[in-house]
Formats: sequence, C-alpha cells, structure tokens
Amino acid sequence: MATVTKPTFQPFVPASESRPELTARALILGALFGVLFGAVTVYVGLRAGLTVAASIPISVLSISILRAFGRASILENNIVQTTGNAGQSIASGVIFTLPALIFLGFDLESTRIFALALFGGWLGVLFMIPLRRQLIVEEHGSLTYPEGTACADVLMAGERGGSFASRVFLGLGLGGLYTLFQNENLFGLFPSTPNYQPDLGSQHLLRGGAIRADVTPEYLGVGYIIGMRVAAVMLAGGVFSWLVLMPAIYFFGSHLATPLYPGTTLIKDMSPSDLWRTYVRPMGAGAVACSGLITLLRTAPTILAALAEGFRSIGRNNASKKAVSLRAEHSGAEETPHLSSGEASGHPPRTEHDLPWSAVIGGSVLLVVLLWVFLEFKPVPGAQVGAFANLAAAFLVVLFGFLFVTVSARIVGIVGSSASPVSGMTIATLMATAAIFLVKGWTAPAFGALAITIGGIVCIAASNAGDTAQDLKTGYLIGATPWKQQLAIMIGVIVSVLSIGTTLNAMNKGLESFQRLPKPMALSLSALPDGVQNQGNFTRDRISLAHIDNAGAPSSTPEAAKVGSQDAHELTNARSYILLNAIGSSTLADGKYLYNPATQQIEVQWTQGIGSEKAAAPQGRLMATVINGILSRKLPWSLVLLGVALVIMVELLGVRSLTLAVGAYLSIGTTLAIFVGGVMRWMVDRAAEKAGTGSDENEEISSGSLFASGLIAAGGIVGLLGVAMKLYEAATDRTIPRFSETNPLHHDWVSVLMFGLLAYSLYYFARKPLDAEK
Repeated sequence: MATVTKPTFQPFVPASESRPELTARALILGALFGVLFGAVTVYVGLRAGLTVAASIPISVLSISILRAFGRASILENNIVQTTGNAGQSIASGVIFTLPALIFLGFDLESTRIFALALFGGWLGVLFMIPLRRQLIVEEHGSLTYPEGTACADVLMAGERGGSFASRVFLGLGLGGLYTLFQNENLFGLFPSTPNYQPDLGSQHLLRGGAIRADVTPEYLGVGYIIGMRVAAVMLAGGVFSWLVLMPAIYFFGSHLATPLYPGTTLIKDMSPSDLWRTYVRPMGAGAVACSGLITLLRTAPTILAALAEGFRSIGRNNASKKAVSLRAEHSGAEETPHLSSGEASGHPPRTEHDLPWSAVIGGSVLLVVLLWVFLEFKPVPGAQVGAFANLAAAFLVVLFGFLFVTVSARIVGIVGSSASPVSGMTIATLMATAAIFLVKGWTAPAFGALAITIGGIVCIAASNAGDTAQDLKTGYLIGATPWKQQLAIMIGVIVSVLSIGTTLNAMNKGLESFQRLPKPMALSLSALPDGVQNQGNFTRDRISLAHIDNAGAPSSTPEAAKVGSQDAHELTNARSYILLNAIGSSTLADGKYLYNPATQQIEVQWTQGIGSEKAAAPQGRLMATVINGILSRKLPWSLVLLGVALVIMVELLGVRSLTLAVGAYLSIGTTLAIFVGGVMRWMVDRAAEKAGTGSDENEEISSGSLFASGLIAAGGIVGLLGVAMKLYEAATDRTIPRFSETNPLHHDWVSVLMFGLLAYSLYYFARKPLDAEK
C-alpha cells in the first residue's frame, strides 16, 4: 500500500533565494509605523472599545513608500509591517488593562506603563518562538490565520505590481481634512457630537435619554470594517441603555427626595451623561464581565486543547531538530538529496531558522529578574509585599504568560485576532491573582493595582503573541526568515511602547475636565467618609473650569459664577486645594475631587480623560470591576447583577452577548456612529451582489477596507493633534484660535450633513474597483 505523502509547501520566495530583508530602512520605517499606529490604536481603542488590525494598511503604505526610494523586496516590506504591527498589538493589550489603574484611584506613571508593556511584549515574542514550527508549519493546512494570510496576499500583490496605496492615502486625506473642522479641540467649525434629548409631551416621555453621535471618521471606518451585523448588535446595546434604561431610571427616580445609590445627586437633576456615568456604567461593566466569563467558559475546551497541543508541539520540535541533526551527522550531503543544503550541513534552511532556544530560556530568566527588580524597587504605593512575594509574582506572570501565549497563538489561527478571547484570559488571570490576595488578606486598593500589574503583563503578552503568530504566518507564506521577523518584532516593541505610554497619559490629561459641583459638599478632613482618601495638596497652580447644567451644556449662571470669589471658568489658586479620591464610597461617586480648606467644602470634581464619555475604556473598567468586586466587595451589586441578567437573557436568545454588552456600556454616541459605517458596508455588499461582482464581505484587500483604514488612521492622527493642542494650551495659558459656537455653521444639522457626505465618500470609493488603479 502506497504511503500518501504531504506535498511540500513552496513559499513565494524560495528558501534558496536571498533577498534584502532586515535592512536599516525597513526597520526605521517599521519603527515609525509602530509609533504611529500604536498611538492611533490607543486613541481609537479607548474611545470605541475596539481595535483594528494594522498589518494590512502598514503593508500597503510600505509598498508605496519604499517603492519611491527604489525597488524594495517583498521581504523588506514584510519586515516593515512586522515591526510596525508590534505597536498595534502592544497598544491593544495596554488599553484593555492599564486604564483600570485610573478607575482604582492611581495615576498612570509613564515608567510603569513602559515597563509593563515592554515585559509583556517580549514575553509574547519569546514564548511564540518554540511554538512557530508546530503552529505555522506543521499545521499549515488546518490553522488559517486569516489576518496573516490576507497580509501575505497584499504583499504578493504589491510585488507583482499592484498599486492600491492611493485608497489609503485618499482616506487619510479626506478623513484628516474633515477631522480638522469637526474636532472641538481643533477648528470646531460644527458640533463634534450632534445631540437630541427627547422630552415629549406633558408626561416628559423618554426624558433622561438621548440620541447622539460622535461624528468622527475613525468610528465610520471601524463600523465599515467590522460589518453591519456586529455594528447593529453594538447599537442595540446602546439603544437599550440610552433609550430604555436611562428614561426608566428617570421616570421612576425623578420623584425621589434623596439620591439613589451609587448616585450622590438627585436623579431629577441629572443629565443623560450623569445617568450614564452613575447607573449605566456599573450595569454595563457587569454585563461585559459576565459575557467575558461566558466566552471564557465557551472556549475552555479549545483553550485546554490548545495548551495540551502546545506542550506536545514543543516535544515534537525538539525531536525533529535532533533527528535532522543526526541525519546530517551520519549521512553525507551527496547521499541525502532530499535534504536542503542547510539541513545537510546540520543547519535549518533560511525559512526555518528561528532565534535559538538559549534566547528563549535566557530571555525568560532575564524577564523574571527584571520584573522582580521592578516590583521590589518600584512597588505600587501601599502594596509593598517583600522580596519573596515579588519573586513569586514574577514567576506567576511567566507561568500565566506561557499558558495564555500558547492558547492565544493557536486560537487566532482559527478565529482571527479580533475574535480572540484575550479579555477572558486576562479575567481568569485577575481572578486567580485576586483570590490569592484575598487569602493573604491583601485587600487594600493598592493590591488591586498590583493585581492589574500582573494581569496587564499577561494580557499584553497574549495580545502580542496572537499578532506575532499572524506575522509569522505571513512570513511563512512569502518565504521570510523567522529569526529576522522575531528580532524585528522585539525592536518594534521597544520603540512602540514609548508612544503608547505618552499617548495614554496625553489622552487622560487632554480630555480631562474640572467642574464645579452644583452644591458644594461640607466635609471634615479629620473624619472622612468610608472609601474617601486624602491625597495631599493639588499640584497645579491654575485650572480651567466648566460648569455643566442639567441638560449637559456649559452654563455661566450667576449662582455658578462665584465660588470663593473665583471666576466661573478658572481657578487660579488650585494648589491650595486638597485632592480627595473616592473609591466605593456611599457618600461620593467614584472619582477625584478638590476640597477647599478655607470653606471646608468639596467644590470641584475632577473628571479624568480616560473613563469619560469621550474615552470610556470599557475593558479597563471591566478589569477594575473584577478586581474591586473580589478585593473590596464594595460594588453597586444591584446594577452589576442587572447587567448579568441582561447577558443571560441575550445568551438564551442565541445571540453572542459580548458585543451587545460592550454596546450597552459605551455611549450611544459611539455605537450610533459605528453603525453608520456598518450600514455603508451593507450597502456596498448589496450593490456588489446586484451588479454580479460578488460580495466584499470576506475580501480583505478591498477598496472599501483600504479607504476605511485611511479614515481610521486620519481620525486617530488628527484627533491626537487636537489632544496635543489642549495640552499646549494648558501648559502655556495660551488659547488656539477656533471657530466660535456662534458661527452660522455650528448647528447639529450641519454635523449630520457633513458626516453623511463623509459616509457617502466611503460608499463611493468602496464601490470603485481597485483594478482601475493598477
């Protein structure tokens, strides 16, 4: 009986052929893309709660840019996208976890962000090295790695002469120009968020709810890429929160004479944003946590199988390497024509040359030492636990990192990076860590920050491992050298973490606001309520103030104009105030406040940028909720359990609940704008079906997805420029000239019209075939 042999895979560039690959220009360009797309991912991810793969737009841009400097090889372009994609993958892991530090009452220290991102990023690369041969090579036919395969198609099309970078640049140009006039931190020609607050009839129907949309190009692009179905489910969650739940809360609570926990003001005095912040976010966090756990349980068999197969694959790899070495040792090259010259000499061919095992083991040991040094000499304030406990924590990080890197690298080969349950793995890590802390009696808020430190590294490692697997799949298909890719990713990690931490802090500060409390609250510093901490004097001299009325709009009423003879829009002696931090208090809503010792009252609320409606950071809030629920047990459980019940109901209906839960947590301004992008995708697909040209639904190299990628990048880049302008104004006390709110175009209908025109441009260019540009 004849033995059926598996056909040998032949990559686009044969192993015997050597082309320019790990060149200086490829690394420099890739590092620049890593910085850029890392920052864009932070910006878009914190606002939309979603991240979009950057490998394809980076590949497209690389092909065009390197071609302008002379003929570039496909292997060089692959190094560019491999290096640059590290920024997006690290940023995804960072924004899923580290914003929880803010929700737990701690500052985002740049050194801490840098260290955690670096440790997690390198951990993901190192543990992926021994898995590459089994996952990428041996299971080439069964693990598809959809993003990696699509990126290889883009690179091969570019090598054959296809030119489609103009679609990305067109999206960048139109989206950037639009954002300059739309963003309130830049020109602000028309409102950035058209808003309608229904209050119908004598019974005030739907009061407390709102219909609004953040009309940004990045939301439009994200909606197009994720498609109509996912966008519609997200909007359904937003409709439930903003047009069902919030009006119901107002209807039943507007007659209460006292605040309803966890609120600290009367419901009748709350704007829709206040209702969302106070009551919807805890419910949404409960829904996201429950759906994340359900996703984790649903994928548990796959996770266990992936883990078992990962251990087996390491053993097979070692056995295979030994067999090749023995064959080369006992047989001459002339007697083994079936071996390549590299194999015959005892060395693997170029396309099978990984970084050595010594790098994996040595790097892992080095990471344990560095992490121990970091925890020992840069501890979370209030969570000093001793040298042995810090060493145990470092080993715990490496253990969980190895487990979930193995799982993530396999799962993304089946479902893709966007559907990988990284958040579920992180929740499992946090729950295990918090359970250990609970047994040890470490329940202070500082230990919650320590748990986030451990979980954050694991999340970043799992996220980067998934994208590393996709990049190695791309390299396998086109014939890249694995060790050069692995080295490029590690370089990309180092460079990108610099911009990620900077962007995170810039958004937190640039989107912050200080608002006078409608009614100052008397308080004694010597008898602070439970859950309120004195953090010493405020460190800034001058801050800008914004008073928000019941409708959520700026106001300068006489009552608000004076508090201690200060101007309504500025506090010039801010350094004399005391900073108070509230976590789990029944007296104050979670957040930070400025206390005036002269009047012995809390006068100002400090709303940080991350966690605000402009940057809700749902995954970070979820992580904080899990940690706070286990360690402090001071959650508004009635609201959290409402979210759990919502998820159970949706699961019983046969709908995957995670997308709806995220939509219920986010502002409807986010989900409605994303839905418009999904509608554009549906219209393009339907038009293509009618024309008989096929659907765009599964086509990664489509004109629509490229244009949408340009819109996302434009919204992120120009939006970050607006944040930088705000920081400049705060640092210099200078004001950038903008259009005033009294200009004739500053109306909601103008915003809707302009966003409609941008959506039409997406529809138009998505239907225009790429063939016309070749």
